[in-house]
Amino acid sequence: MTSDDASFPAQQQDHPGTTAQMRPRPDHGEETYRGHDRLLDQVALVTGGDSGIGRAIALAYAREGADVAFTYLPEETDDAEDTARLIRAAGRRALPLAADLQRPTACRTVVESVAGEFGGLDILVNNAGYQWARSDGLEEMDDERIDRTLATNVGALLRLLRSALPHLRRRPGCVINCSSIQAYDPSAALLDYAATKAAINNLTVNLAQALGPDGIRVNCVAPGPIWTPLQPATQPPDKVAHFGEDTPLGRAGQPAEVAPAFVFLASPGDASYISGTVLGVTGGKPVF
Repeated sequence: MTSDDASFPAQQQDHPGTTAQMRPRPDHGEETYRGHDRLLDQVALVTGGDSGIGRAIALAYAREGADVAFTYLPEETDDAEDTARLIRAAGRRALPLAADLQRPTACRTVVESVAGEFGGLDILVNNAGYQWARSDGLEEMDDERIDRTLATNVGALLRLLRSALPHLRRRPGCVINCSSIQAYDPSAALLDYAATKAAINNLTVNLAQALGPDGIRVNCVAPGPIWTPLQPATQPPDKVAHFGEDTPLGRAGQPAEVAPAFVFLASPGDASYISGTVLGVTGGKPVF
């Protein structure tokens, strides 16, 4: 998609949304991503890997030579099956894990499943997130929304990493978190979500200092507006129709345009001395 065809058809889905219902379908790199063995024989866990940015990361990692486990919600099974097929088509092992990461026990079980199936863990990608943009302000936010946003976006990150640390120290491995342009340019309708993304930036810097002595690198990618099922599932149709048009590049990005940043930061050959950084993939919006 170019700046000349930046608009999307007005559309809306029930949360969490599915790839099959999107018009147009997102590009995850199915036809374009070419791997170069940057992650050969590593083991990656990508949360929220069934669709969108998570699927693009999982696909890219597999084509770079990694075995990939990923989490998804039970209602996202169709998308998860498609992602697993893409990983296996790249000649790597796939481990889809249905899990609601709001639950502390689910975070522990996911990590144990990955280590048990693949014999360890090299890369933890904290990509799963919850947002809801159909709101007029703080008065519209019920306790369930607030609790779910905080638990999914921040609580799960900490709990997954806590469980993964023994495995990451053994390799040693790396951690890549997913922030957002909302951490720098927050929208009123995403008050809670934006706050969690700013917290993720802070955690990335803090964790890089705490885990550096163990040889564990911790970095973050901050995407701008990216065309994923989360958009029609959480925004009103009129917002979807003009999604991404306010960027300097004049359009939303595709998941395939974000995944290379996650590959770069995971690569022990390319990013061995990079830790504590936030890499923006925002279509020109500033991340400072």
